[in-house]
Amino acid sequence: MIPILMYHQIDQPAPRGTPYRGLTVHPRSFQRQMRWMRRLGYQGLSMRLLMPYLTGRKKGRVFGITFDDGYDNVLRHAAPVLEACGYQATNYFVMRRLGGTNQWDHAEGVPSAALMDTAGLREWVALGHEAGSHTLTHPVLTRVSPEQAAREIRDSRDVLEQLVGEPVRAFCYPYGKLSAQLVDLVRAAGYDNATTTQRGLVRPTDDLFTLPRVAVMRSTHLLRFLQKCLTSLEDGKRG
Repeated sequence: MIPILMYHQIDQPAPRGTPYRGLTVHPRSFQRQMRWMRRLGYQGLSMRLLMPYLTGRKKGRVFGITFDDGYDNVLRHAAPVLEACGYQATNYFVMRRLGGTNQWDHAEGVPSAALMDTAGLREWVALGHEAGSHTLTHPVLTRVSPEQAAREIRDSRDVLEQLVGEPVRAFCYPYGKLSAQLVDLVRAAGYDNATTTQRGLVRPTDDLFTLPRVAVMRSTHLLRFLQKCLTSLEDGKRG
């Protein structure tokens, strides 16, 4: 079984009581997590590089590293750590929000956080990391029409490919909301993998378009982090 880590922001967490504070992991914690995985002989990979292992064409001590939403603090705080470890990661970008903020969270009282702009996105890719799609505007895809969902999924890939000048194969469902119809739309749009917020390690029999991940939160202490990554305990949290 292979863990795919799910992060959002890598930064100083907001004050206590702030909604969704747990989605921000302190830079020191992130550095400690990556260093321990490297010390244990694991190679951290983007979804593109992880695919041969997920399909059984390769075997090794590997894990996936993913970031949702394209936050600028990931480029500032996580990218140097990844480079020091020799790791690659996938960041899922919201294409019509480049250079903006996480405005889809504002109604929940979540503080604004800057997203990478086009230059930041290109810098991320130039560092050897992967750009994946997180739609155009970060909607709840199960609440919009099939036509709008298809546009969000398809057009975000097209725009992203134009910006980075390479094929875009990785997709992530906003809020982890999906359906069989949405899975079909993602497949038809030309992606070859998609991640969810379902918790667990990836099994050889898992559908490549509904991949579970290991959620890493602000409060995930190092021992729990290693348990999630290296044991089957996390699989018990699948829905």
